[in-house]
Amino acid sequence: MDHVSEGGGGRARDRDAEGRARNARPRDGLGRPLPYGAPGVERQPEGVVRSPRETVQEAQALLDAGRPFHAHEVFEDAWKSGPDGERELWRGLAQLAVGLTHAARGNATGGARLLRRGARAVEAWSAETGQDRPYDLDVTGLMAWARASAATVEGDPAPLDARACAPRLRGE
Repeated sequence: MDHVSEGGGGRARDRDAEGRARNARPRDGLGRPLPYGAPGVERQPEGVVRSPRETVQEAQALLDAGRPFHAHEVFEDAWKSGPDGERELWRGLAQLAVGLTHAARGNATGGARLLRRGARAVEAWSAETGQDRPYDLDVTGLMAWARASAATVEGDPAPLDARACAPRLRGE
């Protein structure tokens, strides 16, 4: 962060060089804010334009490391920078990663809701385009994983192990 300015209620707000609000607090592997000065995990840079294959590769590495919140940020970059016709795909993948994040944090209700919402988004995209393996993504497998994971967290609200439960984006 380049500077801090006064926010509402007299609180200081972190801002980037362009003056946009950006939270500079460190975060844990599931994206939860930690106290200033605490060691955290490296954050994903925002606004990175990657090829679709680079997006899938980067997101899979983050999921494999048990960092679904950070994978969601990679998908969000693709959603915001990619072609309009693919936004639903990337948005759905981001929702799957955030659903896993919530489930790993112990938020069973939010996790299940987002996993199902993400599954519907990628399913709708696949149905509209007739593509089940864009960029080698296993859309059918991801939908099945999301629905099964949602049922798991609804049946047992204990936090999921994000690393152990990470989806295989390409079905490998």
